[in-house]
Parts: sequence; C-alpha cells; structure tokens
Amino acid sequence: MKTETNPVSAAAKVNWSYLLPICLIATLGGLLFGYDTGVISGAIESLTARFGLSEVMKGWSSGCVLIGCAAGVLLVGPISDRFGRKKAMFIAAVLFLISAIGTSLPSDIWTFIVFRILGGVGIGVASISTPMYIAEITPANLRGRLVSVNQIAIVGGIAATSFVNYFIAGHGDQAWNIATGWRWMFAMGIAPAVVFFLMLLRIPESPRWLIEMQRPDEARDVLTKVGGAEFAASEFASIRDSLSGEKGTWGELFSPNLRLPLVIGIALAILQQVTGINVFMYFGATIFKTMSQTTRVDAGLLQQIVINGTGVFFTLIAIATVDKLGRKPLMLIGTLGMGISLVAMGIMAQTMSDPTAASHLMLACIVLYIACFGLSVGPVTWVILSEIFPTAVRGRALGLATFCLWIADYAVTQTFPMMDAKDTWLVAKFNHAFPFYIYAAFCAVLVVVMLWLVPETKGRSLEEIERSWRI
Repeated sequence: MKTETNPVSAAAKVNWSYLLPICLIATLGGLLFGYDTGVISGAIESLTARFGLSEVMKGWSSGCVLIGCAAGVLLVGPISDRFGRKKAMFIAAVLFLISAIGTSLPSDIWTFIVFRILGGVGIGVASISTPMYIAEITPANLRGRLVSVNQIAIVGGIAATSFVNYFIAGHGDQAWNIATGWRWMFAMGIAPAVVFFLMLLRIPESPRWLIEMQRPDEARDVLTKVGGAEFAASEFASIRDSLSGEKGTWGELFSPNLRLPLVIGIALAILQQVTGINVFMYFGATIFKTMSQTTRVDAGLLQQIVINGTGVFFTLIAIATVDKLGRKPLMLIGTLGMGISLVAMGIMAQTMSDPTAASHLMLACIVLYIACFGLSVGPVTWVILSEIFPTAVRGRALGLATFCLWIADYAVTQTFPMMDAKDTWLVAKFNHAFPFYIYAAFCAVLVVVMLWLVPETKGRSLEEIERSWRI
C-alpha cells in the first residue's frame, strides 16, 4: 500500500477566512447531536413522574432515540449520495427543530416518544453528514484536525445539556419541574436548530459531490476559494480521475476491492462503543456521589467537570496532533491507556471492599480513561471513518458503519446493567469488576485491528487513500 502524500494538497495556501467558518457551521450539527443525546439525562426523572412511567417505559423513553439514530444512518447514505452532503445537513437541522418543539409540548408519553425518535433520526443523519462534509472540503494536511473539531462540538453539546438542565431544574421546585421544567430542557434545542438551518444557507456543497454530479464549475470555484488555483487544479483532476471508475451503488460498496475498508470501518465503529465509554454514565454516578461527600461539590456538577472537562481538553490535544503524529499512533497510545485504566478499575472493584477508600483511586482511573478516549478513540475514529471510503459510496459506507456503531451503543447500554446486577453469579464472583475486564479485552482487540488492518492516512488525499484499496 502506497503512503506518499499529495505535495500540492499538502502545500495548499489555505484561505482560513473561507474554510474555517464553513467547518464551524457544519459542526453545529455535532453540537445538536450532543445536545439531543444528553438532554434526556436531566429530564427523565421529571418525565417519569409526570407520566407515571414504569421502569420499562422509563428505559424506552430514554433509549428510543437510538432506534431513530439507527434509522437515520441508513437513510443518510443514499440521500447524501443522491442529493448532496449539504442537503443531508439541512434534513438533520429540520429534524432537530421538529424534535425540540415536539418533545417540549406532548400531552402523553407516546407523542413524546415519536418526536424523540425523530430527533434520533436527526442525530443519525448529523453523525455522518457533518464529518463527511468536512473531510471532503478540507485539504489533506488539515483534514484530521478539522474533522476532530466535530467531536469537540458533540462533547460541548452534551456538556451544555448538563448546565442547561442544572439551571432550569434550579429555577423552580419539584412540582414545577414535573409540570414544566423538563419541557424547557427540550425546548432549549429550538434556537440552535434554527441557527444551524439558517447558517447552512451560507456554505457551499461538497466539491467532490459536485464533480460527481457533473457540476465542475461550481466544484472548481469552491476548491479555488479553499486553497488557491494550483490546489484546485490538482484536486479537481485527482477527484475526477478517481470518480471515473466508480458507480456509487451498494454492489460496488460490497465489491472485493472495498471489502477491507468496509471491514475496517465497521470494526472501528463497533469497537469505539464496546470499549466501554458509555459505562461511566452508570458506574460513574456512584463514584461521583461518593466523591461529592468528601469534596462537598454537587455530584452532577463534579461528574460534568471530570467527564466533559477532561474529554474536551484531550480532544483539543488530539486536534493539535492528529495531522502531525498521525492516526495510528494516537489510536494505539489512547487504546492502551484505556485498557490499562479499565483493568485497574476492575482490580479495585474486585479487591477493595471499602468504596470510600477506593473512590479517589477510581476517580483517577476514570479521568485517565476519559483522557485517553478523548485523545484517540473518540475523535480519531470519526476521522478515519470519514477518510477510508471512496467518494461515490462514502455516504452509504458511513451509514452502514455508523448503523453498526449505534447498535453497539445499544448493546452496551442493554448489557451493562445485566452484568452489574445484584444477586448474580458475576457480581458474586467479580464484585462488579466483570464489565471492566470485558471492555479491556475489547481494547486489546482494537489494538490488534489498528496494528494489522488500518493504514496510516495522515497527509494523504482522499483519492490517494481510495486508490490504495484497488492496488
């Protein structure tokens, strides 16, 4: 497999005043992705009291969004390949807006669930269309860091829900929160959805999609504004050459030439989730509650400072280094750190009987785990997924990989409580440590995948990466 870079692309004189606002507007989709994902955490207890939900319905009200996500990622591929990446982001903005309005006004739980699923479809669409658009409009030497900015937006959106929910919940008493407060939590997503929709009017379509759709003049104009005439000429010729042999069909996606990138994409998508990031939404609550007793800081606020603050800080480091160090070194370093942290957490959970004595050590391991995830598996997985597929089938391929990601997310969400339930053989044998060992084992699998299957894509144009699969 060839590893040379495109010298013209690498030397492009980037027009930051044109490119950066475009990428930041696109990442508003990531911000709304994070907000719609996280807002339920502060609203679910009031929602449960308002509609008298059973445990089953409480879980369904929280988890139904994943069904929408799975549907959204299957729909967005054909839509973005046929109508464009920009139009796919428009659809996401409209779905976010409809969901924000609908989930703030329901008179019954089933109406809420319908609009929550629609929001999930928006999340699924945004989870693909945003990184794909940024990857296709950005020069090779900047692509990693600018795609990674979307991860900052997602984490920022989740963090925003915590502070918005905290502020709204403190505005009234319990009765007010049950009747009205949770509605405002969802309604706060209306304004950013409107802003996202309006700002999308100001950005161009992906130049790679424009060339595919036989609109060369528009594509040249965009590429020239991004990196100058020389960059535009080189990129245009490379893109057109790569598209000449592509059909953009499901049959092409499953062809022998693309079997390896498809396996890599699906494997990375699944492993990003099954290495345990969502477990801290469960186990972390106990740790942070214990910590709050000694620090006298509100447990929810402490959790957000640790998880979101650490995640944002180390994602910023990933943005600064992903185009210098490369994708593979960051992924390997981060995954090894995650695995070590998980094993340490498992050992502490299994051997320490006093949770208060272990809480500080456990918190240190959680911080290390989140730091390593933010440095590597969180943002860099999305970078790799946005790079490895050919232009004509990129929407379909990303849709399939991300569908697997959401299914893996659901599997973790469903199985962790089962593995960690009281009065079971696993808890009696491992004292709540078993899930951590399982996630650590998947970290080992991810290391093997990165070493043996995933090529380094740093500094290579999307067309160079595509040609390498056909050699």
